[in-house]
Amino acid sequence: MAVSKKSSEDLVNVQVDGHWIRVPKGTRMIEACKQAAAEVPHYCYHPKLTSPGNCRMCLVEMGMPPRPTPGEEAELDAEGHAKINWMPRPVIACANTVAEGMGIRTQSLLAKECRQGVMEFLLINHPLDCPICDQAGECTLQEYSVEHGNGQSRFLESKVKKPKNVDIGPRIRLDDERCVLCSRCVRFSKEVVDDDVLGFVDRGSHNTLAVHPDRKLENNYSLNTVDICPVGALTSNDFRFKMRVWFMRETKSLCTGCARGCNTLIGSREGKIYRQGPRENNKVNSAWMCDSGRMEYHRLEDPARLTDPMIKRGRTHNVVDWTEAICRAAKDLSRFKGDELAIIASGGMTNEELYLTRTLAESLEAGVVDVVKRSGSGDDYLSHSDKNPNVNGARKILKLRSPGSRLKLIHAGIAEGKIKALLVLGEDLLDIGFSEEELGGLKCMVLVHMIANPTAKMSTVVLPGAGYAEKRGSMINATGRLQRLNKAIDSPGLSREDWEILQGLNRAVDGKDEVTELVDVFGEMTSAVSIFKGLSFAGIGDLGVDVMDTGESVPLLEREAKRVRDGLIVG
Repeated sequence: MAVSKKSSEDLVNVQVDGHWIRVPKGTRMIEACKQAAAEVPHYCYHPKLTSPGNCRMCLVEMGMPPRPTPGEEAELDAEGHAKINWMPRPVIACANTVAEGMGIRTQSLLAKECRQGVMEFLLINHPLDCPICDQAGECTLQEYSVEHGNGQSRFLESKVKKPKNVDIGPRIRLDDERCVLCSRCVRFSKEVVDDDVLGFVDRGSHNTLAVHPDRKLENNYSLNTVDICPVGALTSNDFRFKMRVWFMRETKSLCTGCARGCNTLIGSREGKIYRQGPRENNKVNSAWMCDSGRMEYHRLEDPARLTDPMIKRGRTHNVVDWTEAICRAAKDLSRFKGDELAIIASGGMTNEELYLTRTLAESLEAGVVDVVKRSGSGDDYLSHSDKNPNVNGARKILKLRSPGSRLKLIHAGIAEGKIKALLVLGEDLLDIGFSEEELGGLKCMVLVHMIANPTAKMSTVVLPGAGYAEKRGSMINATGRLQRLNKAIDSPGLSREDWEILQGLNRAVDGKDEVTELVDVFGEMTSAVSIFKGLSFAGIGDLGVDVMDTGESVPLLEREAKRVRDGLIVG
């Protein structure tokens, strides 16, 4: 909660490591320290979850001004604040809130000795397997043991052995020896996704994390527990033993699995994606994302990826260079006008690609332009029933009132012999209700796609496009927020970003000067589409901007906001 938004009556004076700051009433001590740039190490605390005070790693020294006796004035320090009397015992910073005149010491001898003691207990039974642990490189136990540990162990007895490599769900493995009993995974499953399937069993040194005996950790948000696990106790089957985290490059981007547009971090190395996880955005997805969205990157590894432009001669497709393919596609499409030509685009295309599609449709005077509607099951958290990530962009740019409603006109036009040519962008027509017999009657069909699908087999010209993580662009999510898609890896072979292909088709048709930068396409779009007026591609930023009101809200964010109002979490 920003201090600037609070009235002066709602602020209290707090001293953190000798410096006075003003923070809102009710602020947790750990958050006050964060505002004062004072680090408080912690394991169990997470701002999106309740604070049980399990780990005790956040112990700090606390003090309050003494209450003056009647008739006496409080003793003041040099800055005019009441002098603080320090308590002889530490308190946890994660669950206690600040009060007027409170003092907090994060670097006192008492606080440091407490951290060393907690670290010593945590490491007593912890295995020395950092070299093979997936969490190595982003493990807070590693970091805190260096910063706050003793550097040696006084423990001479045998370590307690706990279960290893336990299958607790279809996507997760548990190594109980590494668990520090922070309970983040337990609280996330219960509080955020209503799946109370995890808990602790046994006591003392034999206390272990366990899954319900009759159930599995298999909800569609289970991999978030891997993200928030501060050690290597929970690991992803998909990422396990695949890549060291310090070798990967992280790219800020979006999930294109549905209309929610969850913000992501894509981890890649040498042209290969190894994992995809959530990036915090409190206007879109909080700090979470669904498991199915994480797995979207595997579509880029399809062995049927198209890598070269091709032209059909007879019954076979021959590889050609891009110049020949673009010229042939533009020439074939230009032979048909008005009702003879239709364009089927995709709700998964970026705004820039949709704008270039609109420009091409105007140049070719295409009779019908539409996108394919994709629906599926959503939920009460993040997953949206609209499986197109940019249907709002298609509505505004292609001027579609009801995306998908004009496909029946295309079916009828082909059946009647009126539609003789199709430009298909990012869709497999045989997967959405068209038949081979139906498409076989066309004189020309140009396809832009990343996969060698059945539609590609029937197309006269095939232009290999890029996947979502192989290109840049912008999209508008279900709530009307404009966000940026960023390029993490290069597309395979000679395939190109779809905006470049469409830009090439446009120039081959209209003969205008070529645009070589995506930002210039966005700039053109701002003058042609009213909702983008005054914006720039760079101005979208990492978290996006609201450009339209769709009347929709995010169920998970509404629940989170209520928990913040109730004082259960920081948010």
